[in-house]
Amino acid sequence: MPTLQGNHRGLPLQNVPMKNKYLKGISANVFLLGIVSFLNDLSSEMIMPILPMFITALGGAGLAVGLVGGFRDSISSILKVFCGYWSDRAGKRKIFVSSGYLTSSLFKLFLAFSKTWQHILIFAGLERVGKGLRTAARDAIIADSMAKERGKGFGIHRALDTSGAILGSIAVFLLFWFFGFSFKLIILIAGVIAFASLIPLYFVKEGKREPQDISLKIGLKNLPKSLKLFILISGIFALGNFSYMFFIIRAQQFFTGKLSGAVPILLYVLFNIFYAAFAIPLGALSDKIGREKVIILGYLLFSLTSLGFAFLTSLPAFIVLFALYGITYAAVDGNQRAFVSDLSSQQLKATALGTFHTTIGLMALPASLIAGFLWQNIAPEITFVYGSIPGFISVLLFIAFRSYFGVPKELNK
Repeated sequence: MPTLQGNHRGLPLQNVPMKNKYLKGISANVFLLGIVSFLNDLSSEMIMPILPMFITALGGAGLAVGLVGGFRDSISSILKVFCGYWSDRAGKRKIFVSSGYLTSSLFKLFLAFSKTWQHILIFAGLERVGKGLRTAARDAIIADSMAKERGKGFGIHRALDTSGAILGSIAVFLLFWFFGFSFKLIILIAGVIAFASLIPLYFVKEGKREPQDISLKIGLKNLPKSLKLFILISGIFALGNFSYMFFIIRAQQFFTGKLSGAVPILLYVLFNIFYAAFAIPLGALSDKIGREKVIILGYLLFSLTSLGFAFLTSLPAFIVLFALYGITYAAVDGNQRAFVSDLSSQQLKATALGTFHTTIGLMALPASLIAGFLWQNIAPEITFVYGSIPGFISVLLFIAFRSYFGVPKELNK
């Protein structure tokens, strides 16, 4: 493992022989934050593949799954713009990151004691408050630490994050299949592991920043028009990008007995493997050929994958579809954040990232509620047909307005 020799401003690691071309020039802060996310996602992904099954086991149906999934995503993202603004205004980043991870760890423990699906709704929502506190400030640290290679920086972070997810989802499979642990006990173990993610945060060094004399209204008003346009298009895409939980319970429908729990977990492992494997290459690719092309590819791939879930139901089909679902996230997740950083000014970077995340989050609740309504009242297949439509619309809009997304060189100086 390379030693960390980057300075307090998050400069690249020095004197470390990096044979892998994707790891050359990695920032110390990016590496440390990646380890934090690795441990946190090891914990989170012990919960996520079983959460939709936990909901249904406690009496929740399609609408309950949509409500929990949408509420989790929305509550965290609604907070992101405010926390991003407060981070810019105070000139602080690390305090938001630390308090966010601590909050998430606490409510993961509480989630283990849920007795009804309504309890899951409350505790899972409060756990996501921590994500809302930390994400914009953490992404701003990453963007500042690798300013010239943001695509690779975010790709490295997402790859470490998702590598933890792979181990977490493998761990939950082992605990469920071989040891017969209950959902509640697995979640309790995950909550304990979450606290380990706080340790590497101590070593993250925050560069000195001046507080910004801005108001939230002024900060939002001053976002570039190109950034506002991208946030609009990504918001439309998010309206069809409903909770991952529907993909899990879709696979669960076609298996019985213990396999109905084990197979979806293994497919979720596969999703994370492909996500991690493609995150850095697709991030680095966006640095070379442009973020727009990679993001458009991701939007289009999601739409096609969603249609596949509507009409294909065999195990080999699910294997291919979950792999494609992972590649979709690798193309979209980190590169959208990097593109927002490209289009935003240095002074309002956290505000811009927070605005982006909040827009996505505001779309998450109606997206998952619509998906749940269609699932419960019409047919599961229609849920996935619906999911494909906003993706196709976003691709067309992105292509039509692509000339508006030139990034002025002076913007990120």
